[in-house]
Parts: sequence; structure tokens; C-alpha cells
Amino acid sequence: MHSRNACLQADQQDPLARFRQQFALPADTIYLDGNSLGVLPHSALARSQQVISEQWGQGLIRSWNDAGWFELPGRLGNKLAALLGAGADEVVVTDTTSLNLFKALAAALRIQQQAHPARRVIVSERDNFPTDLYMIQGLIDLLQQGYELRLVDEALPLEAALDDDVAVLLLSHVNYRTGYQYNMAATNELAHRHGVLTIWDLAHAAGAVPLALNAADADFAVGCTYKYLNGGPGAPAFIWVAPRHQDRFWQPLSGWWGHAQPFEMRSDYQPAGGIRRFLCGTQPVVSLALLECGLDIALQADMDAVRRKSLALTDLFIELVEQRCGEHPLTLITPRDHAQRGSHVSYRHPHGFAVMQALIAAGVIGDYREPEVLRFGITPLYLGYTDIWDAVDTLKQILDSGSWDAPQFHRRGAVT
Repeated sequence: MHSRNACLQADQQDPLARFRQQFALPADTIYLDGNSLGVLPHSALARSQQVISEQWGQGLIRSWNDAGWFELPGRLGNKLAALLGAGADEVVVTDTTSLNLFKALAAALRIQQQAHPARRVIVSERDNFPTDLYMIQGLIDLLQQGYELRLVDEALPLEAALDDDVAVLLLSHVNYRTGYQYNMAATNELAHRHGVLTIWDLAHAAGAVPLALNAADADFAVGCTYKYLNGGPGAPAFIWVAPRHQDRFWQPLSGWWGHAQPFEMRSDYQPAGGIRRFLCGTQPVVSLALLECGLDIALQADMDAVRRKSLALTDLFIELVEQRCGEHPLTLITPRDHAQRGSHVSYRHPHGFAVMQALIAAGVIGDYREPEVLRFGITPLYLGYTDIWDAVDTLKQILDSGSWDAPQFHRRGAVT
């Protein structure tokens, strides 16, 4: 597709094009930041009115039973399970990715303490999303039991980092900065060969790439729902625990929603059976209800078709940038290999922040990540081939003209 007309024709033949109508996309905007915050489903407005005006406004506290509020974390978890390659009652939607990571890591370490008490190393990736590393560091400091964090990087490949001292391996399935995607099944097999449990952060994978947690023999997984699942800003995250691990220990944030009988109001904690023990406190009902709108749209689409279109759009983006912006200092840091690529494309540019601000001002919304990284999220349910063409065309105009160097594009807000 080396012309805009060819892109228009591809959009007309796209079997996923119909999904665009289910989202509220601002006019004159090409939104390439769904890997940071997904767009608003049209159905969310009516859903919010129902929950706030009817269920809360009229039903009041009766809605915990009458409107099914109490069952929301598990019911939505079962819907999400279909997108994760998980089974029934293996997922709950709750809390934040960071908190769920703390729960999963604590549970995995307790399992290893019982079976292999000498294992005191947690392995992750130096380029992992920072909150993952922070939560590991915080738990190590809390436990005060001699645990250490070992980071995989160019100097220490994953194969060399895993040995008989390692208890847990925690990785992002798709790297937040580069878009690199691990082979989950092969990585789990490698870890298990060394007696290591695996935790996967699916924040940039859920809803973007086909997942098969059970088939890949994973141990734990966490992730957010406000990116490719379009759950809304700050929407609750999720945690998945393999059935073989669910009842071995309860997680340390032993709040009343994870109790076997929360309304018996006992003074001692008795964990619920199965995945419900990974809940903590009272759930954010409005946010959970709005998330269901995004989940229902995602479940209408075939994930293999979504993946094919994602790869086609990211291929097109990379090809057009090379053809039309090749004279500018843009360095692709996203893998070209389809098997190693998630659903976003990232470039380094010496003035990446200012370039991205100029793009946003021109109606092409991506985002910026240190150091110098322009990041473009490709969300097949509401993006088309013409969007990619027009986005690269805008990028070319900004780079050719040097308009990115205006003072206003160098000013930074609290969120970049």
C-alpha cells in the first residue's frame, strides 16, 4: 500500500472496520495511544447512567444483591478469561496492576519457600515497566529475608540469569517501551526446567495479542484493562492464577472480600477457595461496570483477525516511516520479526519529546517514553490503514519543516 487510495481500499475491505463505530473517536484526531489509554466505547455512557442513576440512585445498597455488584470481579474475570487463554474461575478483575503484582509475587515466593527454601533470587528485566521493579524492591525490603533482584539485560541474557538460586521470574509479555514480545511458552518451559515460577505482566498484551496462559503453562499473570481493553482511565486491573496454585496459600493483602464468608464478620481470616482469595477490599463498582463495555466489544472480535490486522498496520507504519522519513534521525527499536512484536511501534529521536508534542498538536496522538522514544499504539478495532498513512504524513511534515522545535513543544507537564 504505497498510496493513500490503496489504504482507503484496504479499509473498505477490512472485516474489522465495523468495530470503529462502537467507539467515540474525536473528530480530526488519529489516536495512536490506545496502548496507554483506550478510547471510550459508546455503550459506556448509557452503562454509566444505568449504574449511577438507577442502581446507585434508586437501588442504593440493595444493588449489591439486586444488580449483581458483589459478583462483578468474578463475572468480569470469566469474560476476560476468554481473551487470556484461561479457564472459568481463574481470573478476577480487581485493584491495580501493581497491587496484583504484589499479591502474585508474595504467593509465588511462599510456594517456593515451602518447596525450595534456599531460593532467594527474583529475576526480571532491566527494561521492564518500572512499577514491576519497584514492587519487587518493596517486597524484598519488607520481607528482610535476604532476597535479591537480578536483572536481565544485554550483559546478562535470560538463559544465564536462571539457576538454582532463582525463585521467581517476572517479565512483561510485551515490553512497554520497545514492543518486544516474549515467547511465553518457551520462556515458561525454560523457567520450569530450573524450578522457577513465572509471573507475566500482560499490560501491553491483553486485548492486543492472542494469549494462551494455560496452554503455555504459566503460573501467574497480572495486567491492566484501560489500554487495549478500553476499560476507562484507572479501570481495575486483573490477576490470573493457575488452578494448581490457587489454594496453596492466601495472598498477604487479606482483606474481607477475599474471606470465605465475608458477611459472617469473623475476627479471624479464612481465605475463600479458588481465585476469590486474591481479592482484597470493597470493589469500585462504577469502574467495573464501565469496563464491561470494553470487554464486550473485545469479545465480539476474533483475536487471530485482530492480530493479523495489527501486524499489517505495524508493518505499514514501519515501511512508510522508512520510505517517507528516512532522512531524519529516527531509529526503530521495535522488532521487525512478527513473532517478537506486540502491537505498538517505537522510534528513538534525539528530540523525541518535542516531536511527539508537535504531533499531538497536529491531531496525531501518540506518547513519549524516556529516553527519546516516540511510541505509537496500533489498536486494530478502531484504526485503519488510512489512519496510518495520514499519521506518517503528518510526522513527515513536522520533521521536514522543523516545526517541532517551537518553544511550546519543549515544555513538559506532569504526565509525559
